[in-house]
Amino acid sequence: MKTPEVSEDAVGRRVSCEGERGTVRYVGPVPPTAGLWLGVEWDNPERGKHDGSHEGVRYFTCRHPTGGSFVRPKKASFGVDYATALQQRYQVELQEVIGEEVKISSKTVMMVGFEDVKQKQRLETLTEVGLRRCEVSGPGPENEIRNTTPFAESLDLSGNLLSSWEVLAAITEQLESLQVLQLSHNRLSISSDPSRLSPAFSRLRVLSLNSCALTWTQVLHCAPMWQQLEELYLADNDITELQRPEHVLQALKVLDLSNNQINQETVLEISHLPWLEKLNLSSTGLSVIQFSDASPGNKTALFPALKTLLLDDNNISEWRVVNELEKLASLLHLSCRRNPLQQKEKNLETARQIIIARLSRLELLDMRQVLSDERRGAELDYCKMFGLAWLKAGGHNDPEKNHPNTEFMSEHPRFLTLIQKYGAPEEGELREQKPFALKNQLLTITFICPEDSERKPIEKKLPGSMIVQKVKGLLHRLLKLPGAELKLTYTCSKMAGREFEIDNDLKPLEFYSVEDGDRILVRWS
Repeated sequence: MKTPEVSEDAVGRRVSCEGERGTVRYVGPVPPTAGLWLGVEWDNPERGKHDGSHEGVRYFTCRHPTGGSFVRPKKASFGVDYATALQQRYQVELQEVIGEEVKISSKTVMMVGFEDVKQKQRLETLTEVGLRRCEVSGPGPENEIRNTTPFAESLDLSGNLLSSWEVLAAITEQLESLQVLQLSHNRLSISSDPSRLSPAFSRLRVLSLNSCALTWTQVLHCAPMWQQLEELYLADNDITELQRPEHVLQALKVLDLSNNQINQETVLEISHLPWLEKLNLSSTGLSVIQFSDASPGNKTALFPALKTLLLDDNNISEWRVVNELEKLASLLHLSCRRNPLQQKEKNLETARQIIIARLSRLELLDMRQVLSDERRGAELDYCKMFGLAWLKAGGHNDPEKNHPNTEFMSEHPRFLTLIQKYGAPEEGELREQKPFALKNQLLTITFICPEDSERKPIEKKLPGSMIVQKVKGLLHRLLKLPGAELKLTYTCSKMAGREFEIDNDLKPLEFYSVEDGDRILVRWS
């Protein structure tokens, strides 16, 4: 587009150049060259060349030492207004679309005739408006937005050229039904009086500000604008220190702080948000969380409504962190993938079972449902796994003599509850915790064909990590039953007379608590 005359008022405005976005920090000459230059601080510092200095003279400052460069005004675009972007994105000449497929936002529609076009292309009926990366820089003519998209409830302005919250408010104040606003990948200058702009966001429920170079202090400063906000997405910003929100964000139900290197000692500053149900702390460098207001086995008053917690890709390496999560009164869903904690165990399924056993109310772990059979198996295995440590710490089968020491109870706060639920493990079931080695993990399994008495039992040593699908492949060869559909169950000495179904081909044997000396019954059809 043709660039308008550039004045010093352009400082602070947003521009795009060759697909990169930046903020104008300087307008003027750069000797010894002639003519006007724009000094731009780029969102992507790799696009720049310096920090705003040239040949020893500082023209502007940048956050990054290579975030700035000079460009000629004719190479920079200052963007378009909302109405122009809307027309460019949605409006299609009628003669070009009759009988053709046309993509409107994310939906492909078939235009069958003139009336169809009029029906489907009426901007006034849009409730979801998508203007991502359309170089929107301002509202345009007065009331144009109110007249063009009066029913918009969701607006995507990610990756545009909006320079300030005041400019944004001039757009949103005309959208009286707006509830969802996507603003990721923008750089908005902070308003000196955000409360004044709150009417422009009076119905806003969901706000996405990912990758906007915001600090938590700036978020709290802006928060009076969003009095009804329920979901706030702040991934990949400059948030390092959290402070307690006072009289703001109190209606928040969802908060995403992922991909911010947060000082973990400040995480509890947001623990008093009364309605917060979902918190994403993935990739924040978190290694420890502690609720000192509650002793092991009791519930914390912090995060009272938190049901879903995401802790993927952090530095959690201690089981005591999981123990602390048991103190959360409402926690039902947890994701903690790709943490060092999982590497402590021989495989991921074992780590999963330990987490399930330590968290009594968990319904979803790492995006997989926790079924009642899985919980039962996990808790039984947990009792066997740590039974010897329990005895050494002062545990006893006689309830009157069962007094494990404080250290054990601190490491395993649910252990007594579990042996009350299932009974203390028999001495023969207790497992000594050994370092991982294949010879320590081999199980002696006896395969029996109860419906074919002529076949003799087959004994094999198999790793507990072997998945059921591979076990069935082995049985197809051993029993010479290619193509047969096998059904497996197993029996164990502790629960004589009961058969337990092995019904998921993608699970390992240990998932079903199959142990050394157990018998697997093989049937086929």
